[in-house]
Amino acid sequence: MYSIAREYDRAPYDGRNNKSFDFGEVEKAAKGAEKNRHRAEVETVDRERVPSLPASTLPPAQPAYIFRGHATSIHALLFLHKNLWLLSGDADGYVVLWLMTTKRPIAVWQAHEDSILGLGTWGEDRLITHGRDSRLRVWSLDGIDDPDAGFSAKPPVDAQTLNLKQPWLLHALEISTLNFCSFANCGIPPRDVADTAVDGVRLLVAVPGHKDSDVEIYELPSEKQVALIPAPAQTSGRAGMVMALALLRKSHGRDVHVVCGYENGRACIFKQQASTWELIYSAQPHSQPILSLDVAPSLDAFFTSGADAMVVKHPLFAANATMKEVQTKHSGQQGLRVRDDARILATAGWDSKMRVYSSKTLKELAVLKWHKEGCYALDFALVESQATDSSLDDTTSLQTPSMAREKKARNTHWLAAGSKDGKVSLWDIY
Repeated sequence: MYSIAREYDRAPYDGRNNKSFDFGEVEKAAKGAEKNRHRAEVETVDRERVPSLPASTLPPAQPAYIFRGHATSIHALLFLHKNLWLLSGDADGYVVLWLMTTKRPIAVWQAHEDSILGLGTWGEDRLITHGRDSRLRVWSLDGIDDPDAGFSAKPPVDAQTLNLKQPWLLHALEISTLNFCSFANCGIPPRDVADTAVDGVRLLVAVPGHKDSDVEIYELPSEKQVALIPAPAQTSGRAGMVMALALLRKSHGRDVHVVCGYENGRACIFKQQASTWELIYSAQPHSQPILSLDVAPSLDAFFTSGADAMVVKHPLFAANATMKEVQTKHSGQQGLRVRDDARILATAGWDSKMRVYSSKTLKELAVLKWHKEGCYALDFALVESQATDSSLDDTTSLQTPSMAREKKARNTHWLAAGSKDGKVSLWDIY
């Protein structure tokens, strides 16, 4: 209740040992206080009737580390050497080999005179780089982590970029690079015992052809062109340029399949039939050019993303399987990669965000935000081999600090993302 005595005690002193007091003002204040008390009681009851939503106590995801050193945008990323190395390629043609245990460069060189389009491996110690200078090169990585080998460890932003030592160049192919499509590769068995294949495996390399919509396939180590796949003939309209490629063969089989994504948004699969290539799948779910694709043979599926906002799951080998489309409302997702356990996939966005999706449902699981400019490339560390890798299973008491760092580098579920800002963010997810 409102107390007049309490209000009297608050009245100002008038200088005559008593307090001036206006009972009219007191009555007005009393009515106002009672009204406010009633309103507070009503608001308390209303708050009790409305269930409160639990506030999230988790802060936004933050990268585990930021690799700085490139002077231009990052266009390609690749984990290799059982996740102990991370390779990044930029728009000036430089590649940086980072040691994951120390997060420092161990080798820097200019692989191409123009932007890097793609990175890949052939065996344990051979690196493939693809540049917009119309060259595809195979380098030997043997001894590249030797401190006495003479490779520069200064990143491109700091190094004197002239006359940097390069690894040993093993093969060089002159190819067409009229667009931004990277190469694709897969191993095939050797022809005979005398074959000079690496680790018992020959390599097929698919690249965009000199004509729009054509795909050329080369064989290594012979460096010969072995196939030419023309534009799909059973499609309406012009397919346009080849925008994304994947090359694979079924387990324990010799039949090679080429997955193509085209400028008009069409995705196709070609199967090798003796000396010809048969179109076995064709669909056009995208209204804009396909920017990236990746395959998941264990799911019998491949995935595409494009300049539109669609992410699509296509059947790979199953004839009667259906296609699944998801409208993400985020256009310009590229660099799509499926993790080797086929549980999740991720894309790099023009809006500077990386998005992680379920491979089964295409449900968005996470949005990773750190970069201020668009992202062009990403890669997952291998996770399937971690369960069978026993090389670092020593007891904790016997591990040195370097062994502990190596174990963490190999066993963490890394996701690396490269941006236009020249930085690579490293994330630990799922």
